[in-house]
Amino acid sequence: MKSNLRGALYALLAFAIFATHDVVVKFLGGQYSAIQIIFFSVLFGLPLVTVMLLTDRTDGNLLPRHPWWTAIRTISSLITGVSAFYAFSTLPLAQTYAILFAAPLLITLLAIPILGEKVGMRRGAAILVGLVGVLIVLRPGGADLALGHLAALTAAVFSSLASVIVRKIGQDERSAVLLIYPMMANFVVLGLALPFVYKPMPIEHIGMLGIIALFGFVAMLLVIAAYRAAEAVIVAPMQYSQMIWAAIFGYAIFDESPDTLTILGAAIIIASGIYIVLREDKGHVSENQPVLQSRSRHDTGLMPRISVMLNRREARDRAE
Repeated sequence: MKSNLRGALYALLAFAIFATHDVVVKFLGGQYSAIQIIFFSVLFGLPLVTVMLLTDRTDGNLLPRHPWWTAIRTISSLITGVSAFYAFSTLPLAQTYAILFAAPLLITLLAIPILGEKVGMRRGAAILVGLVGVLIVLRPGGADLALGHLAALTAAVFSSLASVIVRKIGQDERSAVLLIYPMMANFVVLGLALPFVYKPMPIEHIGMLGIIALFGFVAMLLVIAAYRAAEAVIVAPMQYSQMIWAAIFGYAIFDESPDTLTILGAAIIIASGIYIVLREDKGHVSENQPVLQSRSRHDTGLMPRISVMLNRREARDRAE
């Protein structure tokens, strides 16, 4: 099987698992606070990530070389996690994905001041068109606009900020630093907030928390395999397959049907995002390639970013 096809299939499987992960988040979110769900998901995910950290042979300690950027990225991941989980809990799956898919547009915008990215007229136009798509989904002033929409938009903004910061400092910081700080922030900060929102959980719901951690971990490994097998420009658009799963799961499990404006807005956002990815793949267009190099879903701090894990693997391959 050709490597690009294999990478695309790995990615499609990964994002199907991510979509199933989000279904479990939505189900639990109807009964428990996002704080409680994230805290215990991180708790179950820590052993898996610890195994990864034990394989990091890079000399150094856990003190960040860029403390301020690391702090901003850690706070951004914390905000993204709570916002995204709340959005999944309260909004239809398709609407949540449509808003989160604005991330490539926001990454490109944030890369201008943070990375010094130069955005030409074509990508600039794609950003504007994509933001129109976001407005169509949000329908400002409409009766249906709710806190969940604001949460999804907040998650898209802060996830994009976290992605751009990783792109800025990723070559200087140890992978262990980039991996552990967001997870520990979730564990400590949400642990302090937990007593105020905690509700006892039956054993089957505790098992679902384990599924969230396991599915996130397995899907992450599959995305890493996809990027190692295929070109980034092939793998990156595969994330939009989650919209198909959102429609299927939303209808079959939650009795949701995306309305016409959500479908139209999502189509515009997805088309703009794909165009930006294709433009970045042209060598003379973008020196930083902030969208292609982010290679992750929204940064919730539950699992390491795909870009960080790939950089670790590439560094280890070069050392060998």
